[in-house]
Amino acid sequence: MNLKRRHWRDRLMLGVLSAATLLVLIPLFIVIAYVVVQGIGALNGDFFTKELGSPARAQMGQETGLVHTILGTMVVDLLALLLAVPLGIGAGIMLSEYPDHRLNPLLRLLNDTLNGMPAILKGLLAFALIVKPMGTFSGFAGAVALAFVMLPIIARTTESALMIIPWSIREAGLALGLPRWRVVLSTIIPTARVGLITGILIAFARAAGEAAPLLFTSFGNNYLPSHWSGWLLGPVDTLPQRLYSLAISPYKQWHEMGWAAGIILLSMVIVAFVIGRLAWSGGRVAKR
Repeated sequence: MNLKRRHWRDRLMLGVLSAATLLVLIPLFIVIAYVVVQGIGALNGDFFTKELGSPARAQMGQETGLVHTILGTMVVDLLALLLAVPLGIGAGIMLSEYPDHRLNPLLRLLNDTLNGMPAILKGLLAFALIVKPMGTFSGFAGAVALAFVMLPIIARTTESALMIIPWSIREAGLALGLPRWRVVLSTIIPTARVGLITGILIAFARAAGEAAPLLFTSFGNNYLPSHWSGWLLGPVDTLPQRLYSLAISPYKQWHEMGWAAGIILLSMVIVAFVIGRLAWSGGRVAKR
């Protein structure tokens, strides 16, 4: 009788957890479905090949697109990754592998502060450090702002990924006479690569949807830059800030394009999480 009661309790709790999971997923699916229904009509060849241009084109009903926005998002996000990944992984290595270092308390305080800082303040920080001295908004300033968003996430996930590596692996490398830094780079980092990749992708997905920091840094542009340097040294358009500006515009055509931009942005985030999941599953299979 006691065993039967325990069995039904287990089934009841499983049902409660399943219902709670479903309640969380239902709003997510509703949002995704609504965005897709509203924006799918604007996804055509012109959307991926033409510029947005001036509002006069929307008033005349001319076909416009967001090719400059999609390319600008790729440039700014990839540059932000190039800035944040080395610094974030380096900070995580310092916190995990050298716990007694005298700089670690300050490093942990700075990392926690940056992690808890609102994204708009990170944009203001990048504005003060990059935009004001340069005298112009730029894609580089936007990348720095997004790097501030990614940096504490990468540092924290790197520390967590390295902490679960058994100390026996480190001791084996040190017993061979290798210096500490070589053990970390040649043994610890490759062993924890799945966790590192997952953390990087989570940081990317977190920063990819931020619009507030970019309003103070990359600012936006309705046209493709006339020169390659314009991607870094001039105003650059990105999907989050363009979605916001299209949503508040008075033109119905631009509203539909804003929903279409939301589809592209959602797709980028979903792809990043799928890649992270596949990397995690592949790493577990390889360990077995």
